[in-house]
Amino acid sequence: MFEILAEGGLGQFYELSADAGRRVGTAAPAGHYGFLDTPAVRERLVDFSDGATTRVTFAIPEIHCIACVWLLENLFRLNPAIGRSHVDFPRKQVAVTFDPARVELGAVAALLDSLGYPPDLRLADLGGRRAHRVPRRLWLQLGIAGFAFGNTMLFSLPAYFGLDAASGPSFQRLVGWLSLLLALPVVSFAAGDYWRSSWQAWKQRRMSIEVPIVLGLAAIFLQSAAEVVSGAGVGYFDSMAGLLFFLLLGRVFQQKTYDRLAFDRDYRSFFPLSVLRKSGGTEERVALDQLRVGDRVVVRHGELVPADARVASGTAVVDYSFVTGESTPVELGAGAWVYAGGRQVGGAVELETAKAVSQGYLTSLWNQDVFRKTKDDTFDSTTNRYSRRFTWIILAIAVGAAAYWTWARPALAVKAFASVLIVACPCALALAAPFTLGTAQRVLGRRGIFLRNSSVIESMARVDAVVFDKTGTLTQPRRGDDAFSGPALDPVEAAAVRAVAEQSMHPLSRQVAALLAAGGELPVIMGFEESPGNGTRARAGEREVRLGSARWLRATGIGVPDGAEGAGNEVWLALDGRVRGVFRLGSAVRPGIPGMLAGLGRRCRIALLSGDQPRERESFRRLFGDGAPLQFGQGPAEKLRFVRELQESGARVMMVGDGLNDAGALRQGDVGMAVVEDVAAFSPASDVIVEASRVACLADVLEYSRRVVRVVRQGFLVSALYNAAGLAIAASGRLSPFVCAVLMPLSSATVVVFACAMAEWHARRLGLGGETPDPTAVESPATEARPS
Repeated sequence: MFEILAEGGLGQFYELSADAGRRVGTAAPAGHYGFLDTPAVRERLVDFSDGATTRVTFAIPEIHCIACVWLLENLFRLNPAIGRSHVDFPRKQVAVTFDPARVELGAVAALLDSLGYPPDLRLADLGGRRAHRVPRRLWLQLGIAGFAFGNTMLFSLPAYFGLDAASGPSFQRLVGWLSLLLALPVVSFAAGDYWRSSWQAWKQRRMSIEVPIVLGLAAIFLQSAAEVVSGAGVGYFDSMAGLLFFLLLGRVFQQKTYDRLAFDRDYRSFFPLSVLRKSGGTEERVALDQLRVGDRVVVRHGELVPADARVASGTAVVDYSFVTGESTPVELGAGAWVYAGGRQVGGAVELETAKAVSQGYLTSLWNQDVFRKTKDDTFDSTTNRYSRRFTWIILAIAVGAAAYWTWARPALAVKAFASVLIVACPCALALAAPFTLGTAQRVLGRRGIFLRNSSVIESMARVDAVVFDKTGTLTQPRRGDDAFSGPALDPVEAAAVRAVAEQSMHPLSRQVAALLAAGGELPVIMGFEESPGNGTRARAGEREVRLGSARWLRATGIGVPDGAEGAGNEVWLALDGRVRGVFRLGSAVRPGIPGMLAGLGRRCRIALLSGDQPRERESFRRLFGDGAPLQFGQGPAEKLRFVRELQESGARVMMVGDGLNDAGALRQGDVGMAVVEDVAAFSPASDVIVEASRVACLADVLEYSRRVVRVVRQGFLVSALYNAAGLAIAASGRLSPFVCAVLMPLSSATVVVFACAMAEWHARRLGLGGETPDPTAVESPATEARPS
């Protein structure tokens, strides 16, 4: 291993950790990983491959320190065919992206093995999720500490009840030695993780919370052992065992609660993708977790591929930028393999799923670096900053208390020293933010508002300007007003137009398709193209069809008369290069929008950007108010520029759109919210996905975010008050180390309960605590603003 690193210029590895480079066993012989290159195994293991780039995720149990992370993320320096490797330290996984033409999958696994990081290959587990359990070692440590605690407490009862004189000195010595024997496995095995973490921290010249804990344990054990050996007493072994028991109980509590909070427990709460499943000639929209291997799914233009699949019919034109960052589409014919996370950019295609759905994988793609935004100071950085200072402050207080009592009352010196070290707990400080924000994220998920991650709540709490798209965001179709103006379409023409309209996820295209729903068999679509914000074109059977704005048709050479645009939403139709007519589509403001805008306008600046003509300006002026900017005829570039200019003026901007024509503005905004009628039209540029029927809750969501952030700060205050009170009493020598050990996990539980309860309480106060029934009323654009 040393030779490999030296040749690759990675000698710095040995400077990062004194424990770096430990040998974990004998490296596998040559060819040991050759079975990974067989097609059947490779298909099950690989996350993604398009012939030029392959991504695979390995479980690496031997990842144990910063040096491991550094080395595994520098694999590209050992093999130039490896493009990127990223370590997920808590899960002990490494995701490797490589060029399959230059290095095989088995060779990548062999390289990891040669460095002392053999992959944990359990192919039987690939189809499901592994349960996150409390480690068996932790249960053993807890059991040993509890056993010793109970027995040493029984041995100490005579002394507690003043019966030492009756028991006699010989019995007292026997009890002392028995307690010492019981304490040895406690201090060596049950406290082993604390000793090990403290030693690693000391070697790396850093301070961790385990350091004061082991100092307190050492002080109690040494004082008690000295009393037993000298015959002066039975010591405080019961307090030491009780201390470890409650500390380990606190660790079990944290493990259980973190697992409950963890994303990979149930991604349905955070990633709302649904799919159109085809069965027996009918199509139905189902949740992603209901999809099974072998199901047929229909993926339309703009939709994500939900699981690894093969093309069953049609031609897939897949954009893998969501997976690799490369936006060049790949054209795939029948039988070709299509990977989860790709976006169909051609016409509708039918796929047959070949692997189980991994919502965790899709959510990890949504959170990858390419879609992240630069964030301000967050609660994570605040927590880390205070936690580093916390330990040094506690050590100073403990040493000061010991020094004072050594001079004033020596018998209390060790007790005060140990009590201060043990009662202090930064865990409560560290738990306040993740549990409050995590609870809020679940609350919003139940409401149909899905966040990229919990830190989005912090960003929403800072928003002071909200920019809205109009069509599909503030308005919804009003079917009764839809009509086609022009010579009537014959059945063949209607089928051709409907077939093209169904390829697009744009709200107006879907209205056109719904208007032409009655009809026979649809023709085959060829050469489908969509220009965001403008229109679509394709060849449907023998007819060339174009649907879009009058301006776009003119730009493509179609002779639309000047001044032909009317009021409202219009979609012009050209067949075989000639204008055939125009679809005039009704729309209405979504229920609750006027009240939402009125409430939002009192706290934030609001603005409207629309790609439509300004025929409805006065209607929306009444909704937005006289001072709000209303801009019509805006394309994707103009929307992006408007958001950027607002940010340059100092505003914290939330962009709310459908994610189809305004992806750039969504990504530019401090918070991007995609409003979707159908959650299959997922936009990775967004931070928030909200079901269209829930957009009227936006003002309440922003207020809820502000309240949740206040709850986090209140949790910090609760933690600070606990530590201040506990430290003051412990330093006075009035608390035993045992009582301090009980208080330490109790403080963590208090903060967790407070955080979760307050987040739920504020949700109920704002009406966000449960599911919202679908609205039935329809309001017109001219509706006056009024409270919801």
